[in-house]
Amino acid sequence: MSTASVPLPNWINYGLIPILNLVVAFLISGFVVWLIGESPLAALRLLAEGALGSGEGIGFTLYYATSFIFTGLSVAVAIHAGLFNIGSEGQAYLGGLGCALAALALDRYVPWYVTMPVAVVGAGLFGAAWALIPAFLQAKRGSHIVITTIMFNYIGAALMVYLLVHVLIVPGKMAPETRTFLEGGQLPKLGWLMNMFGAKLGAAPFNVSFIIALVAAYFVWLLIWRTKLGFEMRTLGVSPTAASYAGIPYARTVMIAMLLSGALAGMMALNPVMGSSARLQVEFVGGAGFVGIAVSLMGRNHPVGIILSAILFGVLYQGGDWISFEMPNITREMILVIQGLVILFAGALEYMFRPAMVRVYQQFKRA
Repeated sequence: MSTASVPLPNWINYGLIPILNLVVAFLISGFVVWLIGESPLAALRLLAEGALGSGEGIGFTLYYATSFIFTGLSVAVAIHAGLFNIGSEGQAYLGGLGCALAALALDRYVPWYVTMPVAVVGAGLFGAAWALIPAFLQAKRGSHIVITTIMFNYIGAALMVYLLVHVLIVPGKMAPETRTFLEGGQLPKLGWLMNMFGAKLGAAPFNVSFIIALVAAYFVWLLIWRTKLGFEMRTLGVSPTAASYAGIPYARTVMIAMLLSGALAGMMALNPVMGSSARLQVEFVGGAGFVGIAVSLMGRNHPVGIILSAILFGVLYQGGDWISFEMPNITREMILVIQGLVILFAGALEYMFRPAMVRVYQQFKRA
């Protein structure tokens, strides 16, 4: 019998196996660091120090994690319906346009807490709209969702460049960006939260969108595991044939899942656009849509796991910057190699240790 069909306790599936994958990834990364003449232990110390050693470092770590939570949830919702949404990057671009238009329209007249819900809805609607055509092509024409969403990433990036250069740019400025939002269009920082733990936020752009991300994670959990629609999505994801026999409408379920996925990706834009730079800029997504794929896989497509893996990738991003600053021999490209190893072992080689775990567990159970 295949090891994939052997049930294992949750503490092995969702705890021990991911930890083993992560340990192996760091061991191989340490070997690479040693090959270039640096101390792996010193690099690990700098990683922890840069990401978690100060209030400012923690703030930057959680700032990165916020974006990854949104995009990880986006990927997870689609995966539960049997869809692999590679388009979170493009959907986040369009979400940035939605929240920026809300901020530009309202920041002169109302405080941030009035602008924020409008921006959340705008970002979600624009992100969902960008997922609509790939969803329709998958549901009605059988076009593969991976191909169409990848294509729409490039279309979304090109559209954003055009709008910022020719439509939304501030007259007389060379930089392709909107005007800076007034206070009514900016999400406040969470310095008060850091102060509760005796830490100072400093220059870190850790902001209210982190709380929005946690709320979104909770509602995704409710949707997937506590509603009829979530059950239909999970059934479709496990077996389209069984879903069809059960009377679950394929096209409707695919459309709803992709629209929700696109909306979550679009809301990622709240963090960098309204929470950090207070304006819409080119390349504000910064690859977070693609990182969300690894975050979702490593988190086993569960909101709690996604939050934890998003924080891990936030540590890698912030701590990696600190390492490249303190250890010039370890370049930014080397940090990308380390991140890639984590993705490889947590995603592509997710079940590398599963056969051995099954054998050990079965022997332990018999004993």
